[in-house]
Amino acid sequence: MSALDLLVAAAVAMIAGGINSIAGGGSLILFPTLVALGLGTVEANVTNSVAQWPGYLGGVAGFRPEYRGQRSRIVRLGLVAVLGGTVGSVLLLTTPTEAFDVVVPVLVLLASSLLALQPLVTARLRRQDDDAAAGDPVWLYVALFLATVYGGYFGGALGVILVGVLGLALHRLKLANALKSALSAVTASVTVVVFGLFGDVHWGVVAVAAPAGLLGGFVGARIATRIPTAPLRAFIVCFGVAVSVYLFLRI
Repeated sequence: MSALDLLVAAAVAMIAGGINSIAGGGSLILFPTLVALGLGTVEANVTNSVAQWPGYLGGVAGFRPEYRGQRSRIVRLGLVAVLGGTVGSVLLLTTPTEAFDVVVPVLVLLASSLLALQPLVTARLRRQDDDAAAGDPVWLYVALFLATVYGGYFGGALGVILVGVLGLALHRLKLANALKSALSAVTASVTVVVFGLFGDVHWGVVAVAAPAGLLGGFVGARIATRIPTAPLRAFIVCFGVAVSVYLFLRI
């Protein structure tokens, strides 16, 4: 990649990190950018996963006040995320590139659709939101495992899925949003280890995109409650649908 390509990757990674903290769906911006810069779909996916990892850590730092009293819950759910992320990332590396090329347009379209439906899910969760302590239903662990398998395999709009699952289970939307960042970070950490050891990661992109994503994730978490997310979400959804159509045509 040229210096200009790396600069573009860094700029988009910073935006993606902020988007992940504010509305979710940052992968729908960075992944197709890396493909457009010349990476193969699998290489772009693993590079995207590794590069965005610091952005998730920035989001966790920004939501830190929300984690008071949640240590045991984070540990329990985090262990499930480790298992799911491992299964998903290993599945990606053992899937033929040709098969992933066929599946990825569907995944991008699915992620875009989930992001579009997020306001409906959020509205429902807000109506049932309360501050009462809630236990963790058994189905939450099953749903979380399946969600993080998806996150390890592709990861687009994983945050949207996690907010929906956690919100429905815990009836606390603010806590669900904070836990989403923590569990996304856990899943991303697993993919960093697996992809870093066994995946075809473009480390030049990671070197510039990772710190940019960290900054974007932290800033995004700090301003998540201060800016309107609807226009940003609409742009990401439209962009994701366009990317999906493009990838379909490439098959």
